[in-house]
Amino acid sequence: MLNHLLKEKIINICDKKIKNKGENVGLSFYAFFANKNDDPETLMQVATWWIQIHQLDHFEKATKIKQLISQEK
Repeated sequence: MLNHLLKEKIINICDKKIKNKGENVGLSFYAFFANKNDDPETLMQVATWWIQIHQLDHFEKATKIKQLISQEK
């Protein structure tokens, strides 16, 4: 469901958060966007992936998100 570039962006942000705050850092899907709603279509894609497809909590460990994204084809 998520395109290749978006997956790379999510993995890069997870890596950065893990590097800066450690393996237990948590984040929400909002971590992948600016603090303004300038790309609602992509925001909804990620929200659908996060909430409907994977039924994740609001905050999840970056390591878990990175693993889920890496497993998708």
